[in-house]
Amino acid sequence: MAAKHQKVAIVTGGSSGIGRCTAAALRNKGYTVYEFSRRDIPINGVKHLSVDVTDEKMVESAIHQIMKNESKIDAVINCAGFGISGAVEFTTTEQAKAQFDVNFFGTVNVNKAVLPIMRHQSSGHIINISSVAATAHIPFQTFYSASKAAISSYSYALANEVRPYGIYVTAVELGDICTGFTKSRQKNILGDKEYGGRISRSVRRMEHDERNGMNPKDIGQSIADTVSKKKSAVVYVIGTQYKILSFLCKILPTGLREKIVGRIYG
Repeated sequence: MAAKHQKVAIVTGGSSGIGRCTAAALRNKGYTVYEFSRRDIPINGVKHLSVDVTDEKMVESAIHQIMKNESKIDAVINCAGFGISGAVEFTTTEQAKAQFDVNFFGTVNVNKAVLPIMRHQSSGHIINISSVAATAHIPFQTFYSASKAAISSYSYALANEVRPYGIYVTAVELGDICTGFTKSRQKNILGDKEYGGRISRSVRRMEHDERNGMNPKDIGQSIADTVSKKKSAVVYVIGTQYKILSFLCKILPTGLREKIVGRIYG
């Protein structure tokens, strides 16, 4: 059990990438950290629980176990997610649903399980990992962009629901990061001929940017720092260039914004 003054955090998707770096950064800040993932890839000083976030009963059981051990949960960082790419007309409904099941409903399942606990203790911080794709609307990454837009909107609304109970909600919108996410993307180039080779060109551009992207350790540290803040904005963008991109996407006329994004990725 954590000492009375020691905070307890849950990180989903903690076996790799951003989640793994965030779990390690929180451990270094003195948190008792539990990571949820399907694979047990040990992190020194971090406790692994085998959890599929799309399984509501499995999530509830894991939360119950943590409460039995610790009696409180101070923070949840929802990093679990993956990406698919391809043209909408060549993406099956099952593929699109799978994207939302993990990226959106997996986050919902975890938050739903911890909210009664945080409301009862009148404190807590929920961080949901979103993306600048939520506002940039990247072609041939439509369902990923849509799942992250859902996360950002959900975070805004949830923040309004739970703020009176001492619970803070933050959507962290990330840009390109050099992790295994690129290699694990489920790529679908069906229809590339019909689309004039634009699907493969767009994916190559995305993957080039990701391979040259931000260091996941720096991102994990930034997220851990955000967790520790007593108050934070509902949406937080990491990285100067991505803050500028996010700002421009919000203020530019829709037609101009879409033309710029289409020229880069279309």
